[in-house]
Amino acid sequence: MDAADLRVFQCVANCGSMNKAALELNTVQSNVTARIKTLEDEVGFDLFERTNRGVTLTAAGRRLLPFASRAARVLDDARRAVADQGSPAGPLVIGSLETTAALRLSPVLTEFATTYPAVDFTLRTGTSRELIDQVLDHTLEGAYVCGPVNHPDLLVEPLVREELVLLTSPFVANFDTLAATPELKIIVLRIGCSYRLHLEALLARRGIVGVRCLEFGTLEAIFSCVSAGLGVTLLPKALLGSVWDHRRVGTHTLPNAEKWVDTVFIRHREAYASSALRAFLDLAKPATAHAAAAE
Repeated sequence: MDAADLRVFQCVANCGSMNKAALELNTVQSNVTARIKTLEDEVGFDLFERTNRGVTLTAAGRRLLPFASRAARVLDDARRAVADQGSPAGPLVIGSLETTAALRLSPVLTEFATTYPAVDFTLRTGTSRELIDQVLDHTLEGAYVCGPVNHPDLLVEPLVREELVLLTSPFVANFDTLAATPELKIIVLRIGCSYRLHLEALLARRGIVGVRCLEFGTLEAIFSCVSAGLGVTLLPKALLGSVWDHRRVGTHTLPNAEKWVDTVFIRHREAYASSALRAFLDLAKPATAHAAAAE
C-alpha cells in the first residue's frame, strides 16, 4: 500500500470531492482519480461512492481512513526526526490555558525566544477540553491544561498546583450571601473551561443550582464583570496582585479539599518530541516551579 496513495485518499475524504482534492494537492483530477482507483484495486473494495455532488466514504473507506491518517502522521514525524539535528529550530506550536499563560509562561517565552531564535514559536490559548482535543489530533505538540487528565494516548507531566478562590463583587460577604442572591450568575469562559466545571460543582455542593451563566471570551472581561457585581467566578488566587488589583473584587478562600487544582503538561504518546519541544520544557519546568514557590 503506497503512502502517496493513502495521502491522496485522505485528502479526497477530507475534501469530499476529487476536484477539490486535486486543487489541494496541486495536481490534476485525473491523477487523483487514478490513484484512488489503484488503491481500490489493491484493497479489493470501493472506498468512495461517486455522485454528481462529489464523493462520500463507503464503509470500507471509513475503516481505512484512521489508518491513512495515522500513516501520514508517522511519515511526517519521520521527516521531522531526520531533519532534527539536535539544535532547536523550526516550528513549535504549544497550547495553554489563558490563566497559565498569564501567570507562568511570560518569562519562559521571553527567555526561550532569546535563547533559541531559530524556533518559530506559536502559543495558542483555549479551554482544557479544546487543548486536549488539539493534542490528540496532533494540531498541538503539547499543552498546559487543568488536571487530572486520564487518556491512554497522552503523556501527562505535573507543572504546578494552583490555589483557586471564589471572586465576587467587593460587597459580597460570604457564601450565605450568595445563596440568598436572586438570579445569581456565574461569569465564565466557554464550555470546556475546567474552572467553570469546578465552580458549578462547588456551588451545587452548597445547594446553589440553576444559576444563569454569562460567557465571555477573555479573563479580563470576566474580572471586570465580577468587579462590577454582575456575578461570580472561580480563578487562581495568584492572578490577584500579579495581574489584577485585588481590591477590585471580593476574594473568598475555599476549604482545603476544594481549593487546589493541578496544571499539567500533556503531549501525545506517539508523537515525535522535537529538539525545540524538549528545549522549551527544559526551560519551563524549573522556571514555573520557582515562580510558584515564590508566591
